[in-house]
Amino acid sequence: MTFFHCVEFAPMRFLPVFLDLTEGVVGLVGAGPAAFNKLRLLRSAGARVRWYSKDVGVAEEALTAALSGPLEICFADPRQADFADCIAVVSAAGDALDDDIAALARSRHVPVNVVDRPELSTFIFPAIVDRGDVVVAIGTGGTSPVLARRLRERIEALLPARIGDLAALMGRFRVRAGEARRGGRSLRRFWERVVDGPIGAAALAGRWRDAERALTRAIEHGDDTPAPSGAVFIVGAGPGAADLLTLRALQVLQGADIVFYDELVTAEILDRARREAELVFVGKRGGRPGIGQDAINQQLAEAVRRGLNVVRLKGGDPLIFGRDGEELGYLRDAGIAAVVVPGVTAALGCAAAEPSAAERELVA
Repeated sequence: MTFFHCVEFAPMRFLPVFLDLTEGVVGLVGAGPAAFNKLRLLRSAGARVRWYSKDVGVAEEALTAALSGPLEICFADPRQADFADCIAVVSAAGDALDDDIAALARSRHVPVNVVDRPELSTFIFPAIVDRGDVVVAIGTGGTSPVLARRLRERIEALLPARIGDLAALMGRFRVRAGEARRGGRSLRRFWERVVDGPIGAAALAGRWRDAERALTRAIEHGDDTPAPSGAVFIVGAGPGAADLLTLRALQVLQGADIVFYDELVTAEILDRARREAELVFVGKRGGRPGIGQDAINQQLAEAVRRGLNVVRLKGGDPLIFGRDGEELGYLRDAGIAAVVVPGVTAALGCAAAEPSAAERELVA
């Protein structure tokens, strides 16, 4: 018997959030290059910055720089600052002052970032991909900024240049689409068709008039077509490690409305499902029998009749030994669309987990 060791990830210390910097003052401490870089970033986001700088020359340079966002320069001792009106504090002094500012901000319950000092910080700056309304943040918990930058470069190459403009277009029509489709088909599916279909293609190609006209027509007349029926995807979860999921399995999980899973599916795998998807356990637990295959089949069919995208998630590969046969036969007999998404088999998973010759040599 082969046992697989699933990697356990530590919980996130820093939760990715997006902060509206126009709602208050951001305190900035320091006068070196690190402080100036943070000043440029904050002002580019429209922040109102109160800069505690001891270097008059650097401060004058900042005032003449072509940057947006109001700037207040303060030459007082930042240790005496109150920070009561600050929504965040950034310290880039590079010396013992950073420790004092971090302690002061924490005592005022104000979020603080100390540059290159994650142990003193209650928030960190990620590597950023900026496409207007589309912003991607990449973080490594403050442990490896170089790795974050490399990931940013790869994502920059993948994202279309006009993806932010597409998001802005969708934002302008968001309320209108919601009102027009109230009580109708899934709004999420509507926007998925917009992004994945000809409207999104037109927008990304810069044909904005065509995209707007098509989006207007889709909002006004889209509900005249019958609502699509749901489908069941029988997905193999593989040996249990999320990095062994197939690309197709990940895509299906991200599009799921409801996921039925058994005891062989790990929490790491379930975490790859769409955040809003309903998770329903249908396996055996604590030695007690499960609900039975007939009950599972009925729940799958009921979810499909509600027009949901349904995933039946199973450990391993459902094609091995015909494990999906009963469910698949029931669904097809009931006239329900069913698609099998194979998983990585135990043998392949074992091969993937097998160390290379170079790794064995290092261990030896």
